[in-house]
Amino acid sequence: MSAPTASAPPVAATGGAGPAPARPRRRMAGWFILPATALLLVFFCYPLAFVIWRSFTDPSAGLGNYTALLHDGVSTTVLVRTLVTGLIVSACTLVIAYPYAYTMTRVGPRGRNLMTVVVLLPFWTSMMARNFAWYMLEQRGGLIDDAFSAVGIHGVVLLGSVPGVAVAMVQVMLPFMVLPLYSGMEGIDKRLLDAATSLGAPRWRAFARVYLPLSLPGVLSGFTLVFILTLGFYVTPALLGSPQESLVAQLIATQVSKLLDFGGAGALGTVLLAVTLLALFVVSRFANLSSTTEKAVTND
Repeated sequence: MSAPTASAPPVAATGGAGPAPARPRRRMAGWFILPATALLLVFFCYPLAFVIWRSFTDPSAGLGNYTALLHDGVSTTVLVRTLVTGLIVSACTLVIAYPYAYTMTRVGPRGRNLMTVVVLLPFWTSMMARNFAWYMLEQRGGLIDDAFSAVGIHGVVLLGSVPGVAVAMVQVMLPFMVLPLYSGMEGIDKRLLDAATSLGAPRWRAFARVYLPLSLPGVLSGFTLVFILTLGFYVTPALLGSPQESLVAQLIATQVSKLLDFGGAGALGTVLLAVTLLALFVVSRFANLSSTTEKAVTND
């Protein structure tokens, strides 16, 4: 008859050398993000809240500043001009950046590194230097005027106009479109195009029906980034534009520095912030739709 074997005592759930509890980890992570949160609250959230509060209270409490924006033809015109300019700059940047980013995904490592350096080259140049370079190109007698004069089109002076500002902003914003596009295209399986063409689809149809829907997240990211940055751009419109065709940032600077209309400037800035948030909301809805389309294309 064999002796009964003693069973080992159960190990407590909290004892032993198991993994550390999750609560201390979360507490440690909270301490790590505390400095960044404090900086964000002090240098961004507080000034933003102060500007919004002043737009409702200066010079008197109420909606007077926002009502003045609706009845002031200048502010409405400038806001519409800024939105249209942002859309044009974003669309032109997308047209230029999309084939460039697609080419970056098709070339070898050496060619990709060279194209990346070309994209990042503007970041290594001063913003003021780039704008003054465009100032020299767009003025009367500049290279652009001489080039058009050589083909019989005289008087093409872009300096001091919205098209001149848009051309310079396209060059400035190009890296902000190329990099998100490349990041989104790099994750697309190139064999999907080969599979579509092997099933009888022409190359252009395979690109339009397979590759283009899969690249929409990168397109939306780049378009949104360029559009939002364009709305608040100040340096390029101030140097290359004119007071007669100013954008929102120029109008806000004029209201603050010359007219001392802090409440009106805050109201205009708040409206611009609302437009930006609305754009982000719309893009998020399109992003959800594009993700659904991407899943459908991948499953097909």
